[in-house]
Amino acid sequence: MTEENTTHFGFQTVPEADKAGMVHGVFTNVASKYDIMNDLMSGGMHRLWKDAMMDWLAPRAGQRLLDVAGGTGDVAFRFLTRAAESQAVVLDMTESMLISGRQRAEAGQMAERLDWVVGDAMALPFADNSFDVYTISFGIRNVTRVQDALREAYRVLRPGGRLMVLEFSRIPNDLAQWVYDKYSFNVIPAMGQVVAGDRDSYQYLVESIRKFPNQETFASMIRVAGFDLVKYRNLTMGIAALHSGWKL
Repeated sequence: MTEENTTHFGFQTVPEADKAGMVHGVFTNVASKYDIMNDLMSGGMHRLWKDAMMDWLAPRAGQRLLDVAGGTGDVAFRFLTRAAESQAVVLDMTESMLISGRQRAEAGQMAERLDWVVGDAMALPFADNSFDVYTISFGIRNVTRVQDALREAYRVLRPGGRLMVLEFSRIPNDLAQWVYDKYSFNVIPAMGQVVAGDRDSYQYLVESIRKFPNQETFASMIRVAGFDLVKYRNLTMGIAALHSGWKL
């Protein structure tokens, strides 16, 4: 294998063609316990981070959202709750994640405003200029070619549309990052084994966080995809970060 046709799957180097299937396997395995594990791994902080995402996004009435890698519906439900007469499409590559999302009570309450689509972030099944808002929450680090996904986000957004990405990032304090790494690598896979019966999937998820670009590097990638007014905000010291960009 050459560098051009390989990518990372956690700390492993794998053929690009294999990564999507491997990620699909991870999320198929964890789908039924995904929300519970998110609460346990983050101490419930992921809920506050998603609320912070909505606060910065400030959804407006009548907007149309595309939430990518949004299978369990957390972001879409928040968006629809805050914006009257809005519509949302939840896209995920893993059907079992979408099934878990559709089974939630909010899905039934918002069914007329919400669609669920199996699809690939790198080849979105939508026309150009179709959405007002594109969100992806803790999903972009699992995409095989992140730059391709960002270009697709730009393509499907209408002029004036907004991209917002919530993803794990880097703590800009070496000691705090070391402590967080110790927790992540020693506690989270063990927790995954106990709660979900799946240590390997959570080992991958921890490793994938460490392979994702830092805040400034990722902001540069968003600009390369064509977005303007790119900014980011650190959450909980930088354990997670919100990145925002506009299609102008």
